Amino acid sequence: MASVNLDMELQEVELNNAEKGQMGSKSGGVFLTWNDLWVTVSTKKGGSKSILKGLTGYARPSELLAVMGPSGCGKSTLLDSLAGRLDFSTRQSGEILINGHKQKLSYGTSAYVTQDETLLATLTVQEAVYYSAQLQLPVSMTKSEKKQIAEQTIKEMGLQDAMNTRIGGFGNKGISGGEKRRLSVCMEILTRPKLLFLDEPTSGLDSAASYYVMSGISRQREGRTIIASIHQPSAEVFNLFHSLCLLSSGRTVYFGPASAAIEFFTRNGFPCPYLQNPSDHFLKTINKDFDEDIEQGSAGGRRPTEEVIDLLINSYKSSEGYHEVQSHVAEICHQGGEMLKKRSHANFKTQCLVLTRRSTVNMFRDPGYYWMRFVVYVAIALSLGSIYYNVGSNYRSVEERGLMVAFVVSFMTFMTVGGFPSFVEEMKVFQRENVNGHYGCFAFVIGNTLSSIPYVLLISLVPGAIAYFLAGFQNGFEHFIYFALVLFISMMIVESLMMNVAAIVPNFLIGIVTGAGIQGLQILSGGYFQLPSELPKILWKYPLYYMSFHKYAYQGMFKNEFEGLKFRDDMFGNNHIMRGEVILRERWQAEMGHSKWVDMVILVGILILYRLVFFLIIKTKEKFVHARKTSTSILSNRSTQIMAKSLPASPLHGLTPPHDTPTNNR
Repeated sequence: MASVNLDMELQEVELNNAEKGQMGSKSGGVFLTWNDLWVTVSTKKGGSKSILKGLTGYARPSELLAVMGPSGCGKSTLLDSLAGRLDFSTRQSGEILINGHKQKLSYGTSAYVTQDETLLATLTVQEAVYYSAQLQLPVSMTKSEKKQIAEQTIKEMGLQDAMNTRIGGFGNKGISGGEKRRLSVCMEILTRPKLLFLDEPTSGLDSAASYYVMSGISRQREGRTIIASIHQPSAEVFNLFHSLCLLSSGRTVYFGPASAAIEFFTRNGFPCPYLQNPSDHFLKTINKDFDEDIEQGSAGGRRPTEEVIDLLINSYKSSEGYHEVQSHVAEICHQGGEMLKKRSHANFKTQCLVLTRRSTVNMFRDPGYYWMRFVVYVAIALSLGSIYYNVGSNYRSVEERGLMVAFVVSFMTFMTVGGFPSFVEEMKVFQRENVNGHYGCFAFVIGNTLSSIPYVLLISLVPGAIAYFLAGFQNGFEHFIYFALVLFISMMIVESLMMNVAAIVPNFLIGIVTGAGIQGLQILSGGYFQLPSELPKILWKYPLYYMSFHKYAYQGMFKNEFEGLKFRDDMFGNNHIMRGEVILRERWQAEMGHSKWVDMVILVGILILYRLVFFLIIKTKEKFVHARKTSTSILSNRSTQIMAKSLPASPLHGLTPPHDTPTNNR
């Protein structure tokens, strides 16, 4: 098919799935209104600071609303408020309505694109969008239908020439910054959401890239309500805006048609100089960071920036445009509209399979995830094997076997922290996709666990075999398999530990230091560097010794290596034979009341426990995020009841969504 009406196709799939009405009306869009919106944060001195101060405005279907202002004026905070993404440290009051109703923004009804590109650098553009389509689109759709939607969305955003190019990141050449922004948008509009939030989509881009990004977004406005915060757009980008919300220090300087903003500034004595970018003029006029006086008109003299801002704000509040905004908001609320309902996406099984496949590809292509560690592990295994080559069965070999087991359990597993940076990047992608409702926490945990097993098993078997057989450890396939399995489970435990750290401390340096510190404590209290009977009872013996997975790994490895062997005591000329069980009991103080397999089962239990803790951490974070999103408005005593205003007898001019292109603002 040359072209596909994706909205119709998605609706037909939903109808076939007995979910009529969940995709919303084809013709109806989303009218978003906010009235007397305040956002405050607590200060260190116990007071509070207002970030947004009584904002009122609206966004209409098929229009692009730009939120502009100098740095720190509250642009991103306004977007977060409207999207229900404010942090719990903030307090919000006012009224935010969707089609005249207080309702939450459920999955598929809205999309939020952050200014940070949280993308998997190893995937190609086509792979990234296709995996996202498999996760987001309904399970009732076939793979070919999902692929067709993904490819058409890529073309709509002008990314067809980069489809087979990897996204790239630090140290890897990939697509350009502008293409990454368009890709981020592309992945969020697969479900054809009716409400799209964009936070600084042109940040860090040159003027040409900014224009291509914004023009691509503007082409997606038909039937969709788009709100974008933008810092300093070029004149060409400014011409793409239908409406403009200009903020300064959390207050509204101007709200209305973008084309009328120049006239507003001119009327108040601050005309835009000929051939100057309007947005540059606006921001220069209302930016009080540099404390420079602003020239007012030809004979008005120069006035302090703070005074100019107050003048413009007061002029706006007394203008006809301000009262029109109030009337528009009142009429939108009076007319109402449909309630937005959650759309369906892939089922749990599909999510697990897709996430496992995507994570496997990412791990395979990212050399820092496992391959560099594999090379280092092989080098260390060769070093261990050469240092402890053929340890034999004399008295000295008892210590050598113990030292090698301790090194393998302690330091080879310790090196698993090397994959922490790669995992943090994957966590960032998960957090973005999870907060947008693409999939749940449990599916991510399952997918990440299943995808990592083959790689961890590989770096357990190969280096483990090299070290084991070069050292001449106990013969028998069962003994080697046990050795490799304990190494594998221990590495998985450390990976799980670092996952927990990454979920709490998503910072490379602090995360690695924290994870290394926790492992250091576990190694010290594990029963090798200080025997169990010599450990201080408080803290080190109870509870750290029993909590450390090294305790069970040490004892399992020791039992695997010493049970059934006999050693010759040749230190002082007496060649009497020592049984391995005696050495375990007296030298290593192993707990002989259970077998080595019990130690392995305990290790598996610790692994499952760590993964469950990881799930609980990210699930708790998810609940906090969704608790904020359950309602897009919070009423307070400060809210005004604009519905008390008398409504016009006939619809206001311009309330019907326009479908023409914006007028030239130059």
